[in-house]
Amino acid sequence: MPTLEFQGKQLEVDEEGYLQNLDDWSPELAEYMAKQDGIELTQEHWEIINFLRDYYQKYQIAPMIKILVKEIKKTMGPEKGNTKYLYQLFPDGPAKQACRYAGLPKPTGCV
Repeated sequence: MPTLEFQGKQLEVDEEGYLQNLDDWSPELAEYMAKQDGIELTQEHWEIINFLRDYYQKYQIAPMIKILVKEIKKTMGPEKGNTKYLYQLFPDGPAKQACRYAGLPKPTGCV
């Protein structure tokens, strides 16, 4: 199984870089993963990451993009609950990339 070295520890990840143990996640790890992708996490990024972590805690599933957009629109309004806004924050795919930073499994329905 592939690993990610972070702060002197080997963390198990799948072949796409998703954490295998959700307890390995930390905000510092999210920052590190984002930096590897050339992204500096802002307050807007953290809103989405924290939303995803709360959603996962409640439903035990990482939402696919369609559900993510719909749920964010409900809680944060249409200016944030749309694909254009989310792709600006997470250009490699809002659901996939944000879930990876949030320490969650790959969203259902993502290829």
